[in-house]
Amino acid sequence: MRLPYYRLVASGEELMREALRLARAAADAGEVPVGAVVEIGGEIVGRGWNAPIARHDPTAHAEILALREAAARAGNYRLEGATIYCTLEPCVMCAGALVAARVRRLVFGARDLRSGGVRSKFQVADSNLLNHRVEVVEGMLAAECVALLREFFEARR
Repeated sequence: MRLPYYRLVASGEELMREALRLARAAADAGEVPVGAVVEIGGEIVGRGWNAPIARHDPTAHAEILALREAAARAGNYRLEGATIYCTLEPCVMCAGALVAARVRRLVFGARDLRSGGVRSKFQVADSNLLNHRVEVVEGMLAAECVALLREFFEARR
């Protein structure tokens, strides 16, 4: 009898640590340190970090760039079954993109008290008013995510 093959899946914490690594890359480039990783079936299919300054693109948020890469790799704009790991609570634009992409689950580290579109200011991702609801998990490695943002902004003052 052959046993089924199971792919080893990185833990959620490992995926969030990859998002933190990407956020540090954004900080090194002078961008607000936010990173995002899209996972489907245990495989990272999209990565992104904030790059609106470098790209001269107001939509070049970490989540959008990660979703674009994942959709291109999947050959489909719908990313059903995907989980996205973000160091910071997505804004309204990014939360709307998660809904449009039919992302199954969002895991984020720190809340964005100024413009959070998922919990802090709005609740776009899992709104009963929309045709798709994203499962939301908050607080993974929150202290590290907050510390990275705090260090970045303190250094700029």
